[in-house]
Amino acid sequence: MSLLRDHDLARAFDHASHTYDRLTSLNPGYRTDLLRSARRLRLPDDGVGLHLLDLGCGTGASTRALLRAAPRARITAVDASAGMLRRALAKPWPARVRFRHLTAEELATAGEGPYDAVFAAYLFRNVTDPDAVLETARTLLRPGGRFAAHEYSLSGSRAHRALWTAVCRGLVVPAGTLTGDRALYRHLWHSVIAFDTAPAFAARLARAGLTSVRVAPVAGWQTGIVHTFLARNPAPTTAKERAQ
Repeated sequence: MSLLRDHDLARAFDHASHTYDRLTSLNPGYRTDLLRSARRLRLPDDGVGLHLLDLGCGTGASTRALLRAAPRARITAVDASAGMLRRALAKPWPARVRFRHLTAEELATAGEGPYDAVFAAYLFRNVTDPDAVLETARTLLRPGGRFAAHEYSLSGSRAHRALWTAVCRGLVVPAGTLTGDRALYRHLWHSVIAFDTAPAFAARLARAGLTSVRVAPVAGWQTGIVHTFLARNPAPTTAKERAQ
């Protein structure tokens, strides 16, 4: 199993960026599921006064979902692929949405934040050190801030693993081969197999210091394959609470 990492993965996304939106549009529920995950953050008052981070924004589909879920929030969207960002920037956005070319790891020293919520779609199985990226996300969150990851993370069921493999062999990899991006879509297939199951990723969030962790499946054919992971950055305890 050969997975792409770091600069190799960014270059693969650069190359695939011109067909990425077209291919993802063939996935039933792709954008609906992103919006459902963004809405599961339950951001109040249409996001008024809030600053949100879209971590690994790609061509902007997740950014659009955040904007629909919180239309009055400020959003900073970052991605490691210059090609994907060019596609995102070519779309119309309100002035309160900005894009930055940064890896998740670079955010820790980029002077960004703090944020009221972090949204990360299809990111964590693609990074070399998911624990380090989780730590970055947690430190960028305000105390009490909200976290959501929308991720390919199998339930642990053999049936869901078999379904994912069948879809990749029959549809995903052949479609990616036609566009000249076979390596990227083979990476997609195998990265999901190699990544945490949904219970294991939820446990990883808790080990990172996030609280109120819960997991919600998406609907449709991706049930058991894609999940929303929700959590909070704990607020510091008061002196009174520590004394109890």
